[in-house]
Amino acid sequence: MAIVQHELTQKIIEILNSYFLRQGNEILNSSELLQYLNIKTKATNRGSKSRAGLANLYAIYVLIEDYLNKQFHLQNNYEEYEGVQFSVLFCRQRELPFGSKLQNHALNHRLNEEFKKYFPISVYVPIIRDVKTNRYWFNENLIKIIIEHTEINLAQAIKDLIDAYITARQEAFDEFIVYCQEMLVIQQQEPTRAIEFIRGLLRPNIDARVFEIVSYAILKEYYADQQIYWGWSPDELNAEYLTLYKTGRTNANDGGIDFVMKPLGRFFQVTETIDVGKYFLDIDKVQRYPITFVVKTEQPIQSILNKLIEQATIRYKVKAIVRRYIESVEEVINIPELMCRFDSVLQQGRGTVVIEEIVLQSCVEFNVETEEQDVIIDDAPIEEE
Repeated sequence: MAIVQHELTQKIIEILNSYFLRQGNEILNSSELLQYLNIKTKATNRGSKSRAGLANLYAIYVLIEDYLNKQFHLQNNYEEYEGVQFSVLFCRQRELPFGSKLQNHALNHRLNEEFKKYFPISVYVPIIRDVKTNRYWFNENLIKIIIEHTEINLAQAIKDLIDAYITARQEAFDEFIVYCQEMLVIQQQEPTRAIEFIRGLLRPNIDARVFEIVSYAILKEYYADQQIYWGWSPDELNAEYLTLYKTGRTNANDGGIDFVMKPLGRFFQVTETIDVGKYFLDIDKVQRYPITFVVKTEQPIQSILNKLIEQATIRYKVKAIVRRYIESVEEVINIPELMCRFDSVLQQGRGTVVIEEIVLQSCVEFNVETEEQDVIIDDAPIEEE
């Protein structure tokens, strides 16, 4: 596999060189695990299309950390180890930066599945798990490699390079938050600059979580001044403004619903793709309840709809089925449409509120604020969804 080159690749090589003099490139080319980590650390800056990918990285990190803490890199008797309990790993990954809401899926199957996707002919998977005892090991075959007839243990270097990635992500996010807070002040004196800041966050290559947060902040304010009248009888009507709620964390397995609108009960799903399979999966999760899709693309809305119809027709053939799915797409909102709705919010003089919401949601999303743990930990893994 060709080595992916990105911002952190040279840092990985530097870390390897610090442990293994002038052998960094050779070691990176010889280790499937290091190549996997190089792929997963692509999202160093906030402009990357990739998500931070911390779940799988932290699954590696906590197991490597356990390996180092018990000095198996020095003792060479890891095969006799009884394994580490799930609850220990789970608690530890939630102590790490941005990790307080991570779930069990990476430890239980997702890391191994993704590793096999990148290295399909590899005879090893990263995590070894005893379901009966709920104990875990990291596959030592991926930690040790042979270079020039000498065995090299990569455990400490692996921990260091994940630490370097976390630091880079933390610095990028801190810079983003500081910039948001500066914009709150600048909004009062230079509103045009603050507006351009938000516009800059609405582009196809922005971090997926940031895009979802910005979309929510804009749409929440856009709908906030719209009022409907409803009631149990024509003579008793209630006036209520539309309110958009964020239903969970970004990239969460929450049934495909990112935002919900009260009192209309509209569902919103934010997505990066124009893959009909993904859209219809979300629709099926809510039993074909109509969904508005917020798409991270500048492609025209009609073009997106046409592609969905074309892909659906190829996949399902039966017109009645295609029609039922397409009818479940209540609305498509692309980046240009978000821009238009942001302009409408600005005309109402509510640009500052949008920035405040971005800061608030970003702090929650990236665990800047201390959040109450909401999962009871015991020795057994949480049931997989």
